[in-house]
Amino acid sequence: MRVPLPAAFLAAPLAHRAYHDRSHGRPENSRGAVKAAIAAGYGIEIDLQLSSDGVAMVFHDEALDRLTALSGLVKHHTAAALSQIKLRDCDEPVPTLAEILTLVAGQVPLLIEIKDQTGTMSDTDARLEAATATLLATYQGPVAVMSFNPHSIAHMARLAPHIPRGLTTSAYDPTDWAPLPPQTCDRLREIPDYDPTLSSFISHEAADLPRPRVTELKTQGAAILCWTIRSPVAEAAARKIAQNVTFETYAAALPA
Repeated sequence: MRVPLPAAFLAAPLAHRAYHDRSHGRPENSRGAVKAAIAAGYGIEIDLQLSSDGVAMVFHDEALDRLTALSGLVKHHTAAALSQIKLRDCDEPVPTLAEILTLVAGQVPLLIEIKDQTGTMSDTDARLEAATATLLATYQGPVAVMSFNPHSIAHMARLAPHIPRGLTTSAYDPTDWAPLPPQTCDRLREIPDYDPTLSSFISHEAADLPRPRVTELKTQGAAILCWTIRSPVAEAAARKIAQNVTFETYAAALPA
């Protein structure tokens, strides 16, 4: 069953990793950034990684180094341990998905990116997908899931068929995606998994929006989002094709 992306996702711009600004003490994917997005009226995009004990954590990178004072991989720490690790530039620890769902509580649209757990865009063990599906089973409010890894979205189609799902997509320049094999980049570039996963939207790399396959999907009824917009000028260009943007580093205009 293909579940349409709710209209709310095509209205207010989506704050990339929530409305983050480290200079104001709200790093990406933090509670503070989520609260700021809600207060501003933006939709929210967040990322998920998996703890060693199978808990969905709201964190972008595989490794802790860039965003915390510690090193090592997220997947090597328990949720309890991660919940004690402070994010840089604030006093907040790494949040769980459960905590962010409670905080958002349907006030604004929530777009959840399930990060690739394989490093190769190959099939996953579905642990992160299962943890996500369990939490979303009772969530009330506009929510959707996406991933660069089509296997993750295939798992979500099975585990949470009522949740709108889509693919995060890209030009897949092999120089940007190393060590992903060039043949994998060649395959994913043309978005062949849109129909097999019964997706209803894509979030595409903004610079590659003119790709004919994007136009083809839009003509067929796919909702087109894009990433990552960092200025009003770039937003205006993206909106010639995309129906909404994921943005950061500036205050995107809200619809009238």
